[in-house]
Amino acid sequence: MRPSAGFCEIDHGADAALKVWAPDLSELFRQASIGMQVLMGMEPAGGQPVERDLTIQGEDDESLLVGFLSQLLFWLDQEHRAFSVVELTLQQGRLDVRLSGALVSAIQREIKAVTYNDLALQQSKDAWTVKIVFDL
Repeated sequence: MRPSAGFCEIDHGADAALKVWAPDLSELFRQASIGMQVLMGMEPAGGQPVERDLTIQGEDDESLLVGFLSQLLFWLDQEHRAFSVVELTLQQGRLDVRLSGALVSAIQREIKAVTYNDLALQQSKDAWTVKIVFDL
């Protein structure tokens, strides 16, 4: 039996992909952010963590997910920081997140972008799932 929330890498040819599952949509977003960082093989550098608030507006949950993960990639590229979710709230067309970020010393696999390729959030009776494809 698999855990109620998590992620696993799935084969996707030249790109990288994750399958993510969780009992609710907020946890799905959190697991997706963790999974992306694991997929990249990030190594923490330590140092003083910084907190940051992020608000994203979008037409649907898929655009909120892509926007969220893309912002994490942007901060990684610009500031060499990986952010973890402290608090996350989803409302219709809006995502509010409080994050805590730490410096990263190395990345094993660079992700260039989060794509909309095959992206579809699916809800079943007791879980949310999504497949996320990343451009390497």
